[in-house]
Amino acid sequence: MTAISSETIPDAAQDGGKIYRALANISILIVDDEPGMRNFLLRTLGPRCKRIEEAANAGQASELLDKFHFDLVILDNVMPGQSGLDWLSEQRGVGFFAEAILMTAFADLDTAIHALRVGASDFVLKPFRSNQILNAVNRCMDQRLLRRENFLLKYELRADNLGARGRLIGNSPSISAIRKTLEKVAPTPASVLFTGDSGTGKEIAARTLHVLSERAEKPFVPINCAAISPDRIATELFGELASGREGLLQYASGGTLFLDEVGELPLPIQATLLRVIEENRIRPAGAEREIPLNLRFVFASNSDLSDAVAKGRFRKDLFHRINVVSVHMPLLKERVGDIGELAEMFMGKFARQLGFAPLPISEQVLLALARYDWPGNVRELRNLIERSLILGEFPPEFAGSVDTLVSEPAESLHMVERRHILSILEACGGNRAEAARRLGVSRKTIDRKCAAWHD
Repeated sequence: MTAISSETIPDAAQDGGKIYRALANISILIVDDEPGMRNFLLRTLGPRCKRIEEAANAGQASELLDKFHFDLVILDNVMPGQSGLDWLSEQRGVGFFAEAILMTAFADLDTAIHALRVGASDFVLKPFRSNQILNAVNRCMDQRLLRRENFLLKYELRADNLGARGRLIGNSPSISAIRKTLEKVAPTPASVLFTGDSGTGKEIAARTLHVLSERAEKPFVPINCAAISPDRIATELFGELASGREGLLQYASGGTLFLDEVGELPLPIQATLLRVIEENRIRPAGAEREIPLNLRFVFASNSDLSDAVAKGRFRKDLFHRINVVSVHMPLLKERVGDIGELAEMFMGKFARQLGFAPLPISEQVLLALARYDWPGNVRELRNLIERSLILGEFPPEFAGSVDTLVSEPAESLHMVERRHILSILEACGGNRAEAARRLGVSRKTIDRKCAAWHD
């Protein structure tokens, strides 16, 4: 058995003007008893894909499948001991979900039907030239990518996650500190746990982490654990052999899996998830083979997981495993300096989507937004902007038309922020370290602002 792995993979492999983008990040297993054919495929595909392995028979191929993840298997049908199609059928039965291309010198109808029944994606006739196998592999992986993208899009549409596709907005001290943390953590494989109230932007922060990482070009798969019924969640996450369905963890291969409301997972699933995180392998329901994973796990919870651990609702070992880096998302009322930027971003976004002219956001409106308590946090602000755009006006309490707004002295957003920080300091009895903790900023930030205000 020989392995070829290119150290530096170009963005796309190019042959005679044709670009094979789909090959650059895939792993391939070649199964053929003829050394000459294996060598030909190694030379043709090796420089163009991420990893390639070869096996001379079905037994060697099975051993490799137990050790490594492959996106594609290219196999000969006629081999001593066991035919390629019989081996493929056997592997499908124990948990093999990857694509397969059959090589055959006999293009009869029975072989074609059998190939389709056992799950072959395509087949090529021997002898063939390098461009023929390259086209077959590229076509196969393009179709696989398209199926996955369609599935994930439909999944997000069902889960109503499209509203969380933005970026982390704001330059308040707390958000700036979070952004710096994400920049530090992004290049590492460390798990991240986002905490904070509902609507504070935990998924946005998770997407920002994904974009900053080397996995940015791979899938970001968000899963709301509270929205999946307990009897379906194992199948949804890990897949099922009987239906041939891959789990969401497999769809996230190479990318980032975001488990929101992780505290809502049933205890048996928590135990399974712990093993998956530690071993980077999953076993779909009914499968005999474990499937290697290449994932970054990111988690979120709006509840106190340490309290859930104390009450026996969440596994202590899982909590410590996922809480490698903890990022707390502040309430919107704790980052009033970001409200204007967020409002303008939402207004522009919805105006483009709905085809409406954006509403002007006056200083009076901004001050009213800054004074509001925002129990629903950023999500409530988003909904307010969308509703106001559709109706053509802001609600009276935000439009600057009520007497309370007129009678109150005008103040800038900076003054509102100052007032909020000073109120937190007062509540903490002047303890700047505790105030910094509540605000989600560093002690140095509090010292710097206080010094500026007293100049």
